[in-house]
Amino acid sequence: MQRGSQRRQSSASPSSAVPASPRLGVHTGIGGGLHNSIKEAVAKGCLTWQIFSRNPRGWAARNLAEEEIRLFRESRAESGLGPCIIHSCYLINLAAPSPEIRAKSIVAFRDEITRSLAIGADYLVFHPGSGRGAAVAQSIENCASAIQEAAQGLEAPIRKSGFHILIENTAGQGDQIGRSFEQVRDIMALCPDLPMGMCLDTAHSFAAGYDWRDEQSTKRALTLLGKTVGFDRVKAVHFNDSKAPFNSQVDRHWHIGRGEIGSPGLARLLNHPKLRKLPFILETPQDDECDDLKNLAVARTLTQF
Repeated sequence: MQRGSQRRQSSASPSSAVPASPRLGVHTGIGGGLHNSIKEAVAKGCLTWQIFSRNPRGWAARNLAEEEIRLFRESRAESGLGPCIIHSCYLINLAAPSPEIRAKSIVAFRDEITRSLAIGADYLVFHPGSGRGAAVAQSIENCASAIQEAAQGLEAPIRKSGFHILIENTAGQGDQIGRSFEQVRDIMALCPDLPMGMCLDTAHSFAAGYDWRDEQSTKRALTLLGKTVGFDRVKAVHFNDSKAPFNSQVDRHWHIGRGEIGSPGLARLLNHPKLRKLPFILETPQDDECDDLKNLAVARTLTQF
């Protein structure tokens, strides 16, 4: 992740009927309390939204007070927004071969899960991490076992709540795992007792070698996604253009329609019948305070393609 209004849907459930228009949202801030993220999302005309539940660039996290949790839950119920997506801390590296980093990542990831359950979030999105020179297969095993260790003892409340842990595909920079749909599938397959899914990032996948600019290439890529991960397990989309070239393995989000993917390619994904029902979260640059509104407006026009 990097960092005309639609009518809000009456149901906040991620399993609600396919909307007339895709559910668009952005990543909003939590300054002054988690509930303020909902106010910002509503003000921007979002139907869904994504937040950090803690400092994304530090290991330490303050505890959530009961009053803050109550305010968040009440504000969400009043807003009708949904689903609620949490993005995990950037420092977490569940694929790390280093015992120290692995241990700290597991503790932080467990905290992300418990915080998500406390506020009633629907999805927790995370980057699977970097193997730091280890073989891909070993890195995948490290990631999966770390997820299981972090969730140990929480399986019952996770299943009861309908909460899902979502792997975000990566651009493949350095020793990152999760570049391919097959790698995402393999991580999920090693966590059979947990509700796992995928968050498809359009910019990351483009940089990793999935070409959304071409209609036939898009069809092939989505067919592969269906055969490997399965469309039923794709729960959300990070909807970003890419400043980095195709297959560059460089993670650089850009404004909708102004990057290397372009409007026609993004429109194909936004309107695809297997994806259209999902929440689409924009993580486009915010060089100006109006950038979110501008990108949302452009994204809405793509539904008319």
